[in-house]
Amino acid sequence: MPTRPDAGLSVIMSERQHLINLGYRLLGSLADAEDVVQETYARWYAMSREEQEAIESPGAWLTKVAGRLCLNVLTSARVRRETYVGEWLPEPLPDRTEWMGARPGDPADRVTLDESVNMAFLVVLESMTPAERVAFILHDVFRYPFAEVAEIVGRSPAACRQLATSARRRIRDAHAPTAQETRQAGIVRDFKQAWEAKDIAALVALLDPDATVTADGGGIVSTLLHPVEGAEQIVRGLTKFTTLLRDVTILERTVNGRPGLIVQRDGVTVTVCAFDITDDRIKHIWAVRNPDKLRLWTAS
Repeated sequence: MPTRPDAGLSVIMSERQHLINLGYRLLGSLADAEDVVQETYARWYAMSREEQEAIESPGAWLTKVAGRLCLNVLTSARVRRETYVGEWLPEPLPDRTEWMGARPGDPADRVTLDESVNMAFLVVLESMTPAERVAFILHDVFRYPFAEVAEIVGRSPAACRQLATSARRRIRDAHAPTAQETRQAGIVRDFKQAWEAKDIAALVALLDPDATVTADGGGIVSTLLHPVEGAEQIVRGLTKFTTLLRDVTILERTVNGRPGLIVQRDGVTVTVCAFDITDDRIKHIWAVRNPDKLRLWTAS
């Protein structure tokens, strides 16, 4: 009886993009997603040829291993973030055409930018328990049946259904209708121009009265340690920030699939800003300044 051809290469070619997409949505970090995918393939190649051939669906096996590894990372991350300096935000992704260091085959080129990676969505995911997040992403985003989700999460299908329902409720409670992309881009452009001009009245008019700014410097660079609430408070902080960062350039860029801004100094991106816009007002601004999370935005 002929043996099945080596599945290793075909698995890598056909499943790697899926695993990177899964890992980023589960972890909010492309770097962590890459580590998980590498470890997943290391475990595949650690098996003998006979063990590999005994696996009916290599793709399903890889997803199960990657999902469990992500669950472990999420569980340990909750402990690590207790000592994180300031607020933790997901790693922002540029559009692949805007990634300054892009090379064919780089992981970011394999991340599909859709609604499940916009910053507002990822921030809500951060409020979930690890099990909720894994169950929700696997079932609602990647359409895995609860029987398969249960094998990854280590709970019953019924329990996973409840986890996904709880996660779905969190998404629904945090969700508000957003402006069309062209309108979002216009509002972000207006915000950029008002910021550059230090037009306080225009900035306040663009912000929701209860708007919030959250920044992530990781303790590496100076930034806000706690969220700032209220339009007037935010505008004061923005003008102070621009004064501290003299000779900077503010550019419009796509951030996680939505219109955003980046701040550059001497051609190096020092801040990436993502926006949540509701009723033509900016409701949330997320500013990532941790240089470890900006590697995709800086020329190599």
